[in-house]
Amino acid sequence: MKSETQKTLPFYQLCAPICALIFAAGLSGCSTSGNTTVDPNSPKAQATAEAQKRITASELLAFCPTVTIREGTSVLTNYGKSADKTPENLIYQASIADETRSCQPGDGTLTMNVAIAGKIVPGAKFSPGTITVPIRVAVIQGKDVLYSKLHKHAVSATDSSAATQFVFNDPNVTFPKPTTQNIQVFIGFDEGPDVAGTKAKQKKQ
Repeated sequence: MKSETQKTLPFYQLCAPICALIFAAGLSGCSTSGNTTVDPNSPKAQATAEAQKRITASELLAFCPTVTIREGTSVLTNYGKSADKTPENLIYQASIADETRSCQPGDGTLTMNVAIAGKIVPGAKFSPGTITVPIRVAVIQGKDVLYSKLHKHAVSATDSSAATQFVFNDPNVTFPKPTTQNIQVFIGFDEGPDVAGTKAKQKKQ
């Protein structure tokens, strides 16, 4: 018969020191130091290097010009034929908030899909209906214009008490593939004449 001093300890008292040792060993195994090096020939290291190589080649080095909303063209106000530019005569105000793009390289060319998000805020003289906003996309390389197109984008605005959101995109912005990253892509409202269209008409005369 066992004495009182030889009683079996409760399970949690037996487990405590063992669990502490296991926990400490686990921390030791997971800890790293500044001098630890990874074997570059290990399968994991080679797989990581190959993945990084693919990302660098297909994404990081792929040149896709950024899109900039040209200064002074992010807001368009329409007072109709009124010469009095006051809030009482405002028909609507259109604005551009965000821009984005994607690129698709081709055989010697680069095609971009340029997009913007905007809204139309009704004014005091607003009437529900279709509003057409002029949006120009232009690609500039130094002093050369590689692409310029004026779009007449129709927006259905039927609520005279709230802003109407709209999205515009030009999926065919195509120009010769640049050899250096010196391309600028601009987008914005343009109430001026379609320069490209005017030149085309002049040639036909």
